[in-house]
Amino acid sequence: MARDIAQAAVALGGGHGLFATLSALRRLHDDLTIDDLTAVVTVADNGGSSGRLRGEFGVLPPGDLRMALAALCGDDEWGRTWADVLQHRFAGQGEMNGHVVGNLLIVGLWELMGEPVRALDWVGRLLGAHGRVLPMATTPMDITARVRGAEEADPEAVTVVRGQVEVATTEGRIESVALVPEDPQACAEAVDAIMAAEWVVLGPGSWFSSVIPHLMVPGLRRALAETAGRLVVVLNLEAQPGETTGFGPADHLAALFEHAPDLTVHAVLVDSSALADDHARLEKDVAERGARLVVADIAVPGEPRHDPDRLAEAFRRVVDEA
Repeated sequence: MARDIAQAAVALGGGHGLFATLSALRRLHDDLTIDDLTAVVTVADNGGSSGRLRGEFGVLPPGDLRMALAALCGDDEWGRTWADVLQHRFAGQGEMNGHVVGNLLIVGLWELMGEPVRALDWVGRLLGAHGRVLPMATTPMDITARVRGAEEADPEAVTVVRGQVEVATTEGRIESVALVPEDPQACAEAVDAIMAAEWVVLGPGSWFSSVIPHLMVPGLRRALAETAGRLVVVLNLEAQPGETTGFGPADHLAALFEHAPDLTVHAVLVDSSALADDHARLEKDVAERGARLVVADIAVPGEPRHDPDRLAEAFRRVVDEA
């Protein structure tokens, strides 16, 4: 049922996790529960088509921005067609192998317009996107991680790895992450969207390389601390090999607060199948933060990925019960 009060939502993250969140929030946008929807996207990717374009043209990596735009396409013929075009990856044996149509489109508009946000808005208009997509910062950056146990000869040694791909696939246990440069300029439009939002959603996604980096951008960190909007954290369904090996839901939440201890959270959303033996610890940790633990069936049955329809229902429940 549509609400009488217009509400704005901002989702932060990257990759498949943000795609799931946006796909769910778009359903709430379509039924007018959410009237204004913005994605704020991690821009530190250094692999695949995005990494190649970033290296060749010195631009922001477009891949996660492209996926966010595809998630905001409508369910009509126009939206489905453009989402498929945007996500189409070239095959073959030549230099185009592995490149994605949407990445090339975004970089082409960046070259023509010379302004990342304006160009992304134009792509959104072409697609008929049900929301706006913004980078978390307007200059490319790298992620570094302090990792313990990556050296087989010295399990207690701490090493530093650099690059989103390298962080996501590292051996050992990640203790902390940082950005290079340390204080990138936050996208001004992203800061404004967070400050104006009634709801801010963080996660799910690659925890150290897509979710936590938003907390490392000083301007975004301040906005998340100062906004009057309610922050909802969506926890991952399972550990990600390499990046979060051995992590349960409570470990994901603890890592978040280790990087941003002053973060005020309204609700923590977790799938019922992910809890296992972690329930009591997670419930205690969430309560100590003054937040509410929301347990729901939000995964695709039998698969380790979020179901947009189920996730939409969980978001609607959180909004309605606020």
